Amino acid sequence: MLNKLSLFPLTTTIDPSGHLTLRGHRADDLAAQFGTPLYVYDLGTIRSRIATYRRALASYPGQTHLTYASKAFLCPALARLMAAEGVGLDIASAGELFIARRGGADPADMHLHGNNKTRRDLNAALQAGVGCIVVDNATELQLLAQLAAEQQRQVNIWLRVTPDVAVETHHRYTVTGSADSKFGFPLKEAEAVAGDLLAKQQGSGGAGEQGRDFASLLLSGLHLHLGSHFHDVEPVAEGVERLLDLAVRLREKYGWEMQELCPGGGWGVPYHPSDPPMPVEPFVTELVAATALSCRRRNLPLPELTLEPGRSLVAQAGVALYTVGGRKVIPGVRTYVSIDGGLTDNPRPALYQAKYTALLANRAGEAETETVAIAGPFCESGDVLIQAVDLPVAAPGDLLAVPVAGAYQLSMSSNYNAALRPAVVFVDGKEVKLVQRRETFEDLVARDVVDES
Repeated sequence: MLNKLSLFPLTTTIDPSGHLTLRGHRADDLAAQFGTPLYVYDLGTIRSRIATYRRALASYPGQTHLTYASKAFLCPALARLMAAEGVGLDIASAGELFIARRGGADPADMHLHGNNKTRRDLNAALQAGVGCIVVDNATELQLLAQLAAEQQRQVNIWLRVTPDVAVETHHRYTVTGSADSKFGFPLKEAEAVAGDLLAKQQGSGGAGEQGRDFASLLLSGLHLHLGSHFHDVEPVAEGVERLLDLAVRLREKYGWEMQELCPGGGWGVPYHPSDPPMPVEPFVTELVAATALSCRRRNLPLPELTLEPGRSLVAQAGVALYTVGGRKVIPGVRTYVSIDGGLTDNPRPALYQAKYTALLANRAGEAETETVAIAGPFCESGDVLIQAVDLPVAAPGDLLAVPVAGAYQLSMSSNYNAALRPAVVFVDGKEVKLVQRRETFEDLVARDVVDES
């Protein structure tokens, strides 16, 4: 029980009557008020994690910047929180840009990712004044140069580089920095593309309209991202070494000085009591120390260092609440406990075989006497949220609480089986605020065009 509680938001407790409380608010009261499935975010836990990153980044002898990887979960209210905390946003589409701006976030504090950015994505970023566009391939570079020239806008860019460094994540789908990746430039191509860009801008082979187009692009930095949910700093430090070697070669050939360096994000969090601790501060302090030392060894000025955590800022802050329905006992095989959510609000177990745990929130003080599987109601055999978890004997109407639900769940949710996506509430001290209402049946057909002919 104690190990499970450590996965929940900070200050989560079990009250004297055996009910799970989230910063003083009983989970069953929240479920009664807003219904289930329900996602509850504790803002104090998010602020605490931001402060932890900032403390660790303070050991870097140069400038630092913290940005939130919006793909983990984004809504206007969360964008507003990040802006209030001085955290920038890593966005990956014109849609995420729209949501972030609806929340009042400043586009100048955002940078745009994506391996196949459309004209709409790039035009939206240029027109909004997004602070940086992270270029993923040569085709995109050409298109961006054309669009920036047409709009007479100068744009700050980084090149995303795949340094071909192996990193251990829990699933191969979350590895992004290997040679076989759809993301970014391999090192040799990055050097060639950067060299061509710099040469055009310096006038050596840059005559004509194309050379003038490239004058709109300011190459200020390099970016890498090895993967998501890893727990070892050494591969990231090795990836940084390879990018710094690239920066040295570009300086020697073209006089280019790297102003910004981004080693991405992806630091993991424990999802299950069996997972090892993954403290943020040792990871960040080791990374910044290695980066500073590597720059000194190469006689490179310290670049501004940007980190892009997503999961590790919000995952622990979120709790998913579900209502228990039926039970299916298969003697000698397994007992299934069914709930009113699953695959449509959290596809991670089906996609990545992600491992979760749970408590009965309304009976959290009782002994856990049976091991069961937690199944969702959807028409897929893969709709099993938890393969095995110890609980009290669950009955219809009990409330199941799943921790570490703040990242990569709602952002990947769907309407499969015409499911209604859940409501989201933010808990901020004594205040409980609904920030996303539950979908309605009318929402399911709002996009349909009715032919009345």
